[in-house]
Amino acid sequence: MIKTHMLAGVAAIAIVASPGFAQTPQTGAATAPEAATTTPDDTGPGDIIVTAQKRSERLQDVPVAVSVVSGAALEAQGKLNLEGAVSLVPSFNFLKSGTTLNQSLFLRGVGTATFSIAGEPSISTVVDGVVYSRSGEAFGDLLDIDRIEVLRGPQGTLFGKNASAGVINIISKQPGSELGGYVEGGYFGGNGAEWRLRGGVDVPIGDNVKTRIGGFYSDYDGNIRNQAFGGRRVNGYKHYGFRAQANIDFSPNVTLALIGDYHHNNDDCCAEVIGSPPIVGATGATTTNPSTAALPTPFYDQSRTINQNLITATKETGYGFSAQLNADLGMATVTSITAYRNYKNTEIRDGDFLDRAYIGFNQLHDFGPQTGHTFSQEFRLTSPGHQLIDYVAGIYYSRAISRRIFTRNDVVCASAVVPAPTALTPCTSASAAPSTTPSGTADYGSTFKNLAFFGQATLNLGDRFRIIGGLRYTDDQLNIFHIRTTTGLATAVSGGLTVPTAAPGIQPNFDQGVFDRYTALLAAGTPTAIALAQAPLGSNGVPFRTKTTNDNLSGKAGVQFDVNHDVMAYATYARGYKGPAYNVFFNLTATGTNRISPETADAYEIGLKNSLMNGRLVINLAAYYAKYHNFQANNPDLVAGVVVTRFTNAGTISTRGGELDLLWRPVRDLNISGGVAYTDAKVDQFNPAPGAAPTATVQPGTPLAYAPKWKGSLAADYRIRTGSIEPFFGAQASYQSKQLSAFSPDPILRQLATIKAYGLVNLSAGIADADDHYRLTFQVRNVFDTSFAAAIINGGPGGAYRYQIPRDADRYYGVTGRINF
Repeated sequence: MIKTHMLAGVAAIAIVASPGFAQTPQTGAATAPEAATTTPDDTGPGDIIVTAQKRSERLQDVPVAVSVVSGAALEAQGKLNLEGAVSLVPSFNFLKSGTTLNQSLFLRGVGTATFSIAGEPSISTVVDGVVYSRSGEAFGDLLDIDRIEVLRGPQGTLFGKNASAGVINIISKQPGSELGGYVEGGYFGGNGAEWRLRGGVDVPIGDNVKTRIGGFYSDYDGNIRNQAFGGRRVNGYKHYGFRAQANIDFSPNVTLALIGDYHHNNDDCCAEVIGSPPIVGATGATTTNPSTAALPTPFYDQSRTINQNLITATKETGYGFSAQLNADLGMATVTSITAYRNYKNTEIRDGDFLDRAYIGFNQLHDFGPQTGHTFSQEFRLTSPGHQLIDYVAGIYYSRAISRRIFTRNDVVCASAVVPAPTALTPCTSASAAPSTTPSGTADYGSTFKNLAFFGQATLNLGDRFRIIGGLRYTDDQLNIFHIRTTTGLATAVSGGLTVPTAAPGIQPNFDQGVFDRYTALLAAGTPTAIALAQAPLGSNGVPFRTKTTNDNLSGKAGVQFDVNHDVMAYATYARGYKGPAYNVFFNLTATGTNRISPETADAYEIGLKNSLMNGRLVINLAAYYAKYHNFQANNPDLVAGVVVTRFTNAGTISTRGGELDLLWRPVRDLNISGGVAYTDAKVDQFNPAPGAAPTATVQPGTPLAYAPKWKGSLAADYRIRTGSIEPFFGAQASYQSKQLSAFSPDPILRQLATIKAYGLVNLSAGIADADDHYRLTFQVRNVFDTSFAAAIINGGPGGAYRYQIPRDADRYYGVTGRINF
């Protein structure tokens, strides 16, 4: 039997009817570690099985807007990571940043982009039942993926506090009952060379133990050239890792899944190119200044060259273990998931974007290792399916600890002559005064503790009508600490006292003594600016500490009706919740120690799921409206002369729109899939950050960042059956309208930081033997060489704009060979 997941065609939204999806629903069963039950290839996509409600159900029976991306679809397009799934799910977007710590996901225009160590994402990332405390942990290579379920809209009832905008539920392939596996190697070139190797093997041990071990290695040169290093390619990577799983059947009703994984990433990524000339802020007009002489000629989103004397890089190691026990007691299934994860990430960054220090243009280099570990435990009870009342109830606990020690080193000089040179002059020149080297090191961290009790039930009133209800009680505690020590700062007189002054990008000391002196000065009636300047004189070397707690009751209610055997309609209301936060980062000062209140959401959704032509044609429709209160967001700000973002309660925002998912298998070997999403996400009422200027207000109606109004994709794959050597073909096209890259009160900044609309086309073709033992696939990505930016932000030298250019912004090609045994 030839398995569809061996096809190399590309599938947008990727709900192809591969064996990983064509399973028989498990009544009352928990999620993984159940093995997939394969069915013939002519099964339609209407039989896709998902675990969106923490039980195995047909996609068409679930009253949730869900898109499913198969592991085969990710393999077919050559991007085995969450970034690769973005082009396959129209309402899904991705903020690419210099390090995985700062990358963010967006669904229906809503997400959380923050540099704070004490802020959480709005979209929960769950891998084999384990919630990742930071979504960045899942941004690397994905290995042995069966499918990715993208649940849109608040999912807090079953998935917790950091699912106020949705959930990315990743399910791995399960060990098989027979010895077998695969090995795959590939080469991709065109904008830097990449080599890939991955493989996996199923090794059953007796009748009751099944194991699977897989590993990967990839090495990419990069798509950007650095002049300061002789034109060396950067923004590449070297990744390797492995995953192992053992499924143990103690009896027909008691099973245990043990999972371990490890990955190591060494990236010289992701340096931002200076894509624009300096900009005159008030008008948006381009100009020149001395820094222009040291920068490559800017070509906006077509820029591919930098000139930086420090290689921006990210070094990351992560590993984890989990144990999932399922016990079928007849009346219900008991599930226990115990997990531990450890995560280390070191960011090395050139923050001045130049090849050396110049008069008026200081050198700024960052080194920021961060460590974190999380323990979580979930117990839940799942009733059998198709009863009068179907329910899932449970308890969840997690403790996530993160710590970062961040150092920033400056080189600063001024002119030694009058008048000062008008040309760009290095600090090593005789025209420059002796350089100073201010430096700051901050040690800061957070501890999130979360305890929750949850339950959701479906009342089946006959065969066609159901009522859904659920509640989740959450208790949160967040502890933080911060201490920063600085050296080499200049001084000034404030209120008759000599006080240290900020260097470019570096604030004076901050600790408990600084905070106490600041609050005492304010209580005595000292103006805020003077109190802030004099506060560092109270430095005592004791870390500043604070904490907050919060509890919340959120939930879900809805109705579901089977119009007929092929059509299901639903309407739901969901209350979303994300816990409190603090803006804890390197340049924290006493003015930024305020608690950031929890974010809540009221979301309404109606949907129509249609499974036609005996399941061969699926058309799913959803419309939604959601309003978010105390929206947690980053706002661009200027701190010590450097553009940063302030994490605040930005106010009230709303999102509304509609989505369509299409899946069609007209004949056995032809799959057509696609989708389109319309998203209108905007500000309703904005709250400026504490202490911000009155002009720092985003006007009502302003669109949110990373929320294109239109996004869609369409794909097809086809295989010609010959019984011997069989050719196959695939094509995928995607399009998105323009989108903001900066959530800012400045309309000129928003205009200049707008990513233009673009579309991409990818093609693939290959050959395989009839039994898919061997396969050779050729691919061309971005066939029409369409250039675009993944992110645009201000803060470059002299007022220039910084562009993040992804690999897919250039055409490239590849060949992959695979052996299945």
